[in-house]
Amino acid sequence: MHPAPSIVVLTVLSGLGLGMMAWLGVGLGPDTGLFRWLACALALGLVAGGGLASALHLGRPENAWRAFSQWRTSWLSREAWLMVAAPVAFGLYALIWCLGGWRLWGLGLIAAALSLGAVYATAMIYAQLKPVPRWSATPTRAMFLTAALVGGLVGVGGAAGVVGAPVPGWGSALAFLAGAGVWVWWQTAAAGASRSSQGSSAETATGLGHMGRVRMFEAPHTGSNYLLDEMAYRVGRKRAYQIRLIGAGLGYAVPLLLSLLALLAGGWLMVPALVCHITGMLALRWLFFAEAEHVQALYYGRH
Repeated sequence: MHPAPSIVVLTVLSGLGLGMMAWLGVGLGPDTGLFRWLACALALGLVAGGGLASALHLGRPENAWRAFSQWRTSWLSREAWLMVAAPVAFGLYALIWCLGGWRLWGLGLIAAALSLGAVYATAMIYAQLKPVPRWSATPTRAMFLTAALVGGLVGVGGAAGVVGAPVPGWGSALAFLAGAGVWVWWQTAAAGASRSSQGSSAETATGLGHMGRVRMFEAPHTGSNYLLDEMAYRVGRKRAYQIRLIGAGLGYAVPLLLSLLALLAGGWLMVPALVCHITGMLALRWLFFAEAEHVQALYYGRH
């Protein structure tokens, strides 16, 4: 699928902001005045930035309200509702915490659950699409949730680093970050090696696979069309490997290294760690869309 920059930015920024809401909602982060304001503002700002990117992605932004009407059957509609409910619940939690100094744990847990629910709904928009095997036959939901939790963890650390405050439980957080990096690398690289055997093929579509490889006698037409441009976008294997390596390095390996150094040199290193993580996630999310092909591309001789 042709990666739209607005969707790439939407899923990365909103996932990072929702991840921060989840961690702050369960009590991660120091209870200092400046950290409260900065962390809460950053989390809400990232979600708002993602929402703005989604509005720019729409051909008719004035009709965006219609996305809220199909919540019974549409994961896109459920995402829209959760994208509103999560910031509202977290905003109330943040207001009481920042102004009064009280962390209402019940409200924080509700905000955290709604935030993770919004990330899950976003992932389900893609995971439910059976005609796109690279989304439906791979752990898309786990990947989105992992990225949000890791991003939120680095975001909270970045906010703490700016104000010079320590983050409690940093040892276990680093272990989580390392495990998440290994998981993402496995599901995007090692699992990707076997994806060619998942989903549909010309052989399964025609039922002639037992006779050997099926190939087209003649193409449907000689020119390009919307399907080939948007739903059958192709990225070279070598280029995909390079982008995956950059994404895994900047998104996980470098933040992990900077997090370890921050324990010795100071929390300010979490700021470049956050910048690196966002850059790496933009690369990985671009690849997530670029590698997805609709099964209709088989009609045009794509394998």
